[in-house]
Amino acid sequence: MAVDYAPDQAKQAARERFRGVWAASTVPFGADGGLDIPALRRDMARLTGDLAVDGVFCAGVMSEFWALTGTERRQVVEAVIGEAAGRCQVIAHTGHHSADETIELTRHAQEAGADFVVVINPYYPSADDDGLYQWFARVCAHADIGVWLFDTRFAQVSLSLDLIDRLADIPNVCGIKVGHDHARYLEVLRRVGDRILVCEPNEGTWLENMRDHGQRVFMSSAAPYLYQVAGWRPMRDYTELALAGDMVKAAEVAATLEPVRAVAARWLHGEEARRRGHPVPYIKAWAGLLGMSGGPVRPPLGQVNPADLAAMAADLEAAGLPVDRAGALAVG
Repeated sequence: MAVDYAPDQAKQAARERFRGVWAASTVPFGADGGLDIPALRRDMARLTGDLAVDGVFCAGVMSEFWALTGTERRQVVEAVIGEAAGRCQVIAHTGHHSADETIELTRHAQEAGADFVVVINPYYPSADDDGLYQWFARVCAHADIGVWLFDTRFAQVSLSLDLIDRLADIPNVCGIKVGHDHARYLEVLRRVGDRILVCEPNEGTWLENMRDHGQRVFMSSAAPYLYQVAGWRPMRDYTELALAGDMVKAAEVAATLEPVRAVAARWLHGEEARRRGHPVPYIKAWAGLLGMSGGPVRPPLGQVNPADLAAMAADLEAAGLPVDRAGALAVG
């Protein structure tokens, strides 16, 4: 399936189409350890229905892409796109160490109906800027779809500002997701924000980014389904208020999330969370407590133990979120 814009129109298409709140989806696994596609479809129904997200980032870090086979990555992308049709947009992560495998995954995502793709940089072996530029240039030259860069701490390396500057001039590079601290986001925004979209997946700075930096899309994290439930969608509400220009009311609504942000600081972002290791097991546990599929992670990540699950549930209840303890799966 061809996208409805040419590669050299990707930058403009991205500016026109990326708006609102986008979620980075997890991938559920069944009792046998395999993909649970029906559960993934139920998660998508919740995201596009109760939570009314504007877009979904699939098959990325939240989806444990490193633990999925090529066939599984394709199945995830197809399932997400199938459920999103007519409800929200989809950006599919297609990055792989091999440029040729990245090209194949990118072409598959486009044929399956993705609106855009996002590509993490190869982070092994280490490479200089020229090597990374050539890698991205090869991938983009063989892609007829808009490509987002993904500069994230999870890659164990940061793309240099000079490299991002060079990559931003490739015709179908249309955005970058900056998964580092706020200062880094601002640096990248100043350097390339006139050419490509620059997004920071941090709910804590999202209102500031709309108010002070002209941002129109939160692309993307687990926050849209961790911080919101059916009937209470403060993130979506304050986003719409801010995009409509009512910053005062937006700030009032955003402030109602402070108790939830405190829970996230303990379990996902703070020093205590960093000591525990990778946050995806805890993100899936939290999501499961709120009615998403949740469930186990694949090795080499470890499972959330029952004591941590119980403590997290208590924290979420204290923050005012409706916890479904029976629906959450803990694997000790």
